[in-house]
Parts: sequence; structure tokens; C-alpha cells
Amino acid sequence: MDMPVSTIEPVSRDRVMDLRGLNPAPVTAFTRDGKVDWAANARLAKWLIEKEGVKSLVCLGHAGEGTFLTQAEQVQLIETLVEAADGRVPVIAGITGEGTEVASLEARRAADAGAIGALVYPSHGWLRFGYQDGAPQDRYKAIHEASGLQCILFQYPDVTKATYNLKTQLEIAAQPGVVATKNGVRNMRRWDTEIPVLRREFPELQILTCHDEYLLHTMFDVDGALVGYGNIAPELLMAMINAGKAKDYARARAIHDQLLPVTKAVYHRGSHMEGTVALKLALVARGVLEHATIRSPLKDLSKEAEAEIFAAMKAAKIV
Repeated sequence: MDMPVSTIEPVSRDRVMDLRGLNPAPVTAFTRDGKVDWAANARLAKWLIEKEGVKSLVCLGHAGEGTFLTQAEQVQLIETLVEAADGRVPVIAGITGEGTEVASLEARRAADAGAIGALVYPSHGWLRFGYQDGAPQDRYKAIHEASGLQCILFQYPDVTKATYNLKTQLEIAAQPGVVATKNGVRNMRRWDTEIPVLRREFPELQILTCHDEYLLHTMFDVDGALVGYGNIAPELLMAMINAGKAKDYARARAIHDQLLPVTKAVYHRGSHMEGTVALKLALVARGVLEHATIRSPLKDLSKEAEAEIFAAMKAAKIV
């Protein structure tokens, strides 16, 4: 009996990553005593990859508590996700090191572990002090040259000093190896004026929203989404992406309204960092994780918040 031929073309470093769809940022699962649970992370990765429209897995970011892991754990997590992905989607690693040389070495480790892409975070000193003109461009250039990873331009919120002006974004987008931008500016005036310029100047640059709490506004201008939200509602988020691409506002609005109880329970909290804890609780509600163990400095949410998240998942008909 002839076996069916797979239509999935394995990912390759030689091809530009196709991120036109949903790109979840998986949480990192821990054992109850706080160690990384490799088997649980592999199960989560496989569960996400099976969802229609998932184009990559993005690890070691905020949702994944990436900066709370040791270097050895970071490398092994990439290896775990690469093995789980089995060539079906690329694994993208968050690169968060403070200095350019430190970040370049981090990227090299990620590449050696099997990552294809790099989500390049700003040097976090810039959050407080701002950046010198040209410094972000140098960061991207060094990371790509050191690792060969395909880079995603990460636009931070407008309220921080690490947000890039349009000139800086355009100059980064023009550099070799930059294939996409993850835009989380959270200023719709800037979104509405800067995204069209990026689109016009670099038609091949993939535009990805990471506005977990502003998805409806941004969904009509993008190629896809790179969001922690993708952990818990991949089916509905992919439906919203499709509605946005079809310019079907009524459908997108209906999905937005269906998700609103979850959006409020997960992201309309006192701190955006609480969203990571909430994502794990929502995955418990879906039966994907057994428990929601986190690492310090994150703190557990209250029992009332946990009940609210479970109720929101039911209200949105996700569970």
C-alpha cells in the first residue's frame, strides 16, 4: 500500500521564513518544583504546530520567561522545540542580551541549537535611557553576521525609550537578513502612519502585529501575528487573521467580541507581565498544561483571577 506523500516542505536556512499567519510565542512549562519540563514543552509545541495557520514557534521572549532561564536551559529549550517541530515550522529565538557582543554570542548559540530566526529585542538599557542614533542598526547587523539567523525587527511600545523612530525602522528593514517586523508600538497614530511607509518601502518585509490587546485595529494591515495570545486561542486568532486579510470587518469584529472576555482576563491586568501567568492558567483550562508553575520574579495570581480566566475561556467557547 502506497504511503501518502507529505506536502510539508521542511524549513531551511536557505529560504526566507514564511510568517504569514499565526506565530505563537509558547510559554515555558516547568515542573512543580520549578525545573524546565522538557516533555511538557515538547507537547505544547506539537499541539500548537497542529493548528492550521501556525507558521513558527517563537521562544525565549516575555511570554516564555526566556530571561528567567539559564543559558544552558535556553539552548536546550530551543533544541526541544526544534525536535518537536520536526522541520514543519521554524523555531525563532528571542535575543535579549544587553550588549551587542553578548547578543551576538546568544544568537550564535541559538543557531547552533537549530533556530532559524531571531526576534531581536532592544538592549534593555535603552528602555530607561534611550538609544544613540545608529546603535540599533549595529545590533541587528552584528547578530545576523554572527549567527546567520533571519532577524525580526521588534518595535517596542511608544511609551518606552526603546521604541524606534521611523528612520531607524527603515534602516534596520533595509539590512541583510531582516525579514519581518513585530510591531507592538501601541500608539495607533504611529501605527496608521508608519506601517504604510514600511509596506511601501519594503514590500517583502512581513508585517506582524503583537498587539495582543489591540488585535482588531491592527489586523487589517498585517501579514500575520506574533503573539503570546497564540498559546491559548490559536484557532480564533487564525480566523481573525483570515478575516483581516479578506477585509471582512464584520467577521473580525465578531471574533474580537467573542475573545473579549479572554482578552480582558489575560491582558487587561495591572501589569502586562501578569499575562504570562494568565496564559498558563488558560492552558490549564484547555487541558494542555497540568499546572501553571512560573518562575520568580513572576507571582501567582489570586484564586479569584484564576476563576475569572477559566470563566472567560468558557464564555469565549474555547473550552
